[in-house]
Amino acid sequence: MAQMLILSEAELRACVALDAAAVDCVEQAFAALATQAVVMPPVLRLDIAEHRGEVDVKTAYVPGLDGFAIKVSPGFFDNPKLGLPSLNGLMILFSARTGLVQAVLLDNGYLTALRTAAAGAVAARHLARPDAAAVAIFGAGEQARLQLAALRLVRPIERATLWARDAGRAAALAETLSAELGIAVGAEADPQAACRGADIVVTTTPATQPILRSAWIAPGQHITAMGSDAEHKNEIEPLLVARATYVADRLTQTRRLGELHHAIAAGLVADDRVFAELGQVIAGTRPGRSDAAAITLCDLTGTGVQDTAIASLAHARALAAGLGQGFAT
Repeated sequence: MAQMLILSEAELRACVALDAAAVDCVEQAFAALATQAVVMPPVLRLDIAEHRGEVDVKTAYVPGLDGFAIKVSPGFFDNPKLGLPSLNGLMILFSARTGLVQAVLLDNGYLTALRTAAAGAVAARHLARPDAAAVAIFGAGEQARLQLAALRLVRPIERATLWARDAGRAAALAETLSAELGIAVGAEADPQAACRGADIVVTTTPATQPILRSAWIAPGQHITAMGSDAEHKNEIEPLLVARATYVADRLTQTRRLGELHHAIAAGLVADDRVFAELGQVIAGTRPGRSDAAAITLCDLTGTGVQDTAIASLAHARALAAGLGQGFAT
C-alpha cells in the first residue's frame, strides 16, 4: 500500500529555506533542461481579468528524479486591498515510476517564491561579474526581499537600493532589510538613480509597461528580469533586450510571454533568432558573460523544472525530518 504525505506551509517553511542547497537544486534543474531528455510542456494559464487574477499550471519530468511536480499557482494582484496575499497555490508530487501521489505540498506559494529567488541567484552566479557588490531591485514585495537574500548566497553583496512605485513601501522594506541582513539598504524615488552604480539590477514587478530603460544601463551591469511571466507583462524596455547579451530560462517560453516577446513584437529582434538558455550557460555549451564590460540580461519566466526540483527537495527534507501527515492510498 502506498503512502501519501500532506505538508502544510508551516511544515514546509520548517524544512526548506532559501539556502545554498535550494540554489543548487534549481541550478541542477536548469542544467538538466539543457542536457537531458526533460519533458516540460508549455505553461497553462487562466486569466480572470475582472479581479486582476491569473492562474499558472506548470510541470516537468526530469530524468533521474524520483518524482515530478504539477504546480497550480494563482496570482490575484488586488488581494492586498482585501488583506490577503497576492500569491498562493500548491504543488502535487507524483512518483515518476508509478504516477501515484507522493505528496501534496500546501505551500500557499512559498515554494514558488523560493525557487524563483533561487533562479535569480543562479542567473547572477553565471552572468553577473564575480565582484558584483551593489544591487538595485525594482519592487518592494516578497520577491524583492528574497532576491536580495538569494544574491548574497552567490555574490559579495555589500549594498542595495530599492525602487518601487510606492516610495513609502520601498523605504519601509529598505529599513527592514538593512536591519535583517546587516548591509546598507536604501530606497530611491528615481528609478534611473537607483540603477546608477549597481552591478546587478533585478526587476520583480507585475508591470505591464517598461519600468527599466536601456539608457539607464551601463557596461558591466547584469539584469535579471523575473516579472514577465505572461504576455501582457513587460518590465524591460525592448531596446535593452536587443542591446544586451540575452539569456532565456526557456527560449520557446520567453518568445511567447517573456521580455523577449516584446522585443520581437517591437521589430528589434527576429522571431527565429536563437539565444542561449540559462541551462546551456550552466552546462558550458553556450557562452554567457563575455567580459567584465558586457551587459547581460536573464529573462526568467518561471519553468516547471524549477517546481519539480524544489518539490523534490521539500519532500526529501520532510521525510528526513519526520514532518507531514501520512495517508495510505
